Amino acid sequence: MAVIIRPSRDADLDAVLELAGRAWEPVFASVNEALGTELARLLHSDDWQSHHAAEVSAILSSEAMTTWVAEAAGAVVGFVSARVADPSRRIGEVHIVGVDPAAQGAGVAAALVRHAEDWLREQGMAVAFIGSGGDPGHAPARALYASLGYQPFPVVQYYKPLRVGG
Repeated sequence: MAVIIRPSRDADLDAVLELAGRAWEPVFASVNEALGTELARLLHSDDWQSHHAAEVSAILSSEAMTTWVAEAAGAVVGFVSARVADPSRRIGEVHIVGVDPAAQGAGVAAALVRHAEDWLREQGMAVAFIGSGGDPGHAPARALYASLGYQPFPVVQYYKPLRVGG
């Protein structure tokens, strides 16, 4: 698949949100299963799509992030956002990567991550990091990052619902 990677524009928002909803549907199903109904509801309500759309919108509008989209045949098929996370230690972050399910497996995500890495190098960063979930829904992302040379560092996050009065 021939893709062009270019800076995102305000006009890309709807296309990015639509593809993000499709791309994260199996991920949220896996996360919700791993966390259980109560925690999933507390973390992103019953409507994960609205929660995720608001999160992606905030990333795309953030002045701290730089975002690019991948276009194929004139349509937005993916996006990536990156930022300088720690300039004193020269650490950059590839913050989010999303590819439309219809374009997955064609090298779009790898091209987007490499593009973000090139930008981080241009910003003077010596290290790039990217996060992912440990659940089955994130397995394709973890495989991609490993194939691009990222070294995993295990981190565990614990979640607990807090009940009023104890």
